[in-house]
Amino acid sequence: MDGTLTDSEPLWGEATYALSERLGKRITPEIRQQTVGSTFNNTLEICARHAGVTLAPGDYEIHRQWLFRRVKDSFSSRLEVFPGVRDLLADLKADGIQMVVATNTQRDVADAAIDAVGRGFFADTICGDEVERGKPAPDIYEEAARRVGHSPGDCLVFEDSTAGMRAALDAGCVVIGLPEHGGVDVPQGVTPINRLHDSAHLAPAGARDVYAWFEKLYAV
Repeated sequence: MDGTLTDSEPLWGEATYALSERLGKRITPEIRQQTVGSTFNNTLEICARHAGVTLAPGDYEIHRQWLFRRVKDSFSSRLEVFPGVRDLLADLKADGIQMVVATNTQRDVADAAIDAVGRGFFADTICGDEVERGKPAPDIYEEAARRVGHSPGDCLVFEDSTAGMRAALDAGCVVIGLPEHGGVDVPQGVTPINRLHDSAHLAPAGARDVYAWFEKLYAV
C-alpha cells in the first residue's frame, strides 16, 4: 500500500525522522531506508539504537501512539493515490481478479489509506497487526494467498520496500519491485518494474500489461 498504491512514504518518512528526534538524535537517510516497509517495533528499535537510548517495555506503546497519531493526521489532509492506480485496479476488478492489500501498517492507520484508494477494489485487506510476524517475514503474503484460495506461487505481488519484497519472495510469490530510488536494495529473484515497461511505477499500465508481466515471470 504505502509507496505502491499511495504516495505515503514521504509522510511516513517525516514521522520517522520526527520520532528519531524525539528519541534524541535524528537518523540519517541511509538509516531511514532500513525502516521503510518495516514494523513499528523494528523502526523504534532502529531509532533508539541510533540515539543510544535503552527502551523500557512501556515505551513501545507510548511511542507507537505518538507516531500513529502523527501519521493519521498527515493522511487526513495530505495523502495522495498514485496516478493511474485506480484505473488499473478498476480494469483488474472488472476481469474478476482478486486483489488483496497486504501492508505492515497497523489497521487503525491503514484503513484511511485503503478507503482513499477504494476499498471496493479489494477482495480483502491484511494489516501488520493481524499476522504473527510482519514483513520481512512471509506471514502476511502466505495469509493473503490463503484468503483468495491460491498458493503463493500463483500470486503476483507489487512491492516498493526491501522488507516487503523479501516477505513476498520468501512466501513464494512472483514479485515485481517498485523501488522508490536506486538506493533501495532489490533482492535477487525480484524483477524491478522498469525492466518490464518504461516507468518506475505502475502508471500507465493496464490489466493486459499485468497479465503479460505475470506470464513472463511465472514461466521463469
